[in-house]
Amino acid sequence: MPLTQIASHRGGAFLWPENSALAFRQALALPAEQLELDVHLSADGVPMVIHDATLDRTSDAQGPVRARERDALRAVRLRGTGGESLPTLAEAAALTHAAGRMLRLEIKADAAGRPYPEVVPRCLAVLDAEAMRSRTVLMSFQPLTVAEAAAAGGLARLVLLLEAKPWRGMGVAGAVALARSCGAGEIGLPVGEYDAPAVAALRQAGLAVGAWGANDAVGIGRAFDLGLDVIATDDPPLALRLRQDRLAGG
Repeated sequence: MPLTQIASHRGGAFLWPENSALAFRQALALPAEQLELDVHLSADGVPMVIHDATLDRTSDAQGPVRARERDALRAVRLRGTGGESLPTLAEAAALTHAAGRMLRLEIKADAAGRPYPEVVPRCLAVLDAEAMRSRTVLMSFQPLTVAEAAAAGGLARLVLLLEAKPWRGMGVAGAVALARSCGAGEIGLPVGEYDAPAVAALRQAGLAVGAWGANDAVGIGRAFDLGLDVIATDDPPLALRLRQDRLAGG
C-alpha cells in the first residue's frame, strides 16, 4: 500500500498559531511532505495567508480581510506569535521552496461564499515567482475555482473539497462527476466520511483521496488503514510518529 503523505494543516494548528510564519517554520522543520495553508485576497489583490474571511478570530484586528490593502494587513498582529503579522502567500511559498516541500494551497471564497475575482491568476503569479507552481497542490470548495486552475495548468494536483453534507447528498457517483467536470484529480473530505468502498470507488474512477480532520490517533489510524493518499493534520508530529510506528512494525 502506498505511503500516506502528511500535510501540516495550517502549519500544525494544535501546536502553533495557525497560518503563521512561526507555524510554517516549525512545520517545515519536520519531515511531513506537505505544508497546508489558506488564502484570501487583500483589497489590492494580494494573496494573504489566513483561514477566515475576517481578521477577528486569529489577530488583534477586526473586519474583513478584503477590506484592507496588503500594507495595512501587514500591520495586523497574529495572536500567539509574539508580534508576527499575516504572511503573504509569497512568503509562505518561499519558505516551502527553501525547505524542498510541497505546498498544499486552499483558495478560499469571500465571506458570502463567492470566489474572489482574479484569485487564481494572482495566486499562480506568486507561485511562478517562487518556482512553486509544479510543487503546489491547489484546493477549493468552489468548482469554478478548481476549473479555472485546471485551465491554467502546471499544478501538481487539483483537489475538489467537499463538506460532509454535500458529499452524503451526492454520493460517490455525484462526486466523481463533479470532480471530472472541473478538472480535479483528487477528492478531499473530512476523514470520518470515508469507508473502504468509497475509497475503492474513487480510486477506480481515477481520483486520488485526501482528508482533513485527522487530528488524533483514531482518525490518523483510520486514514492509514484506508490507504488515503494524503491527510491534513493539526498535529503533524503525532501523524509522523504513528506512520513511522506502522512502518517499523512491518
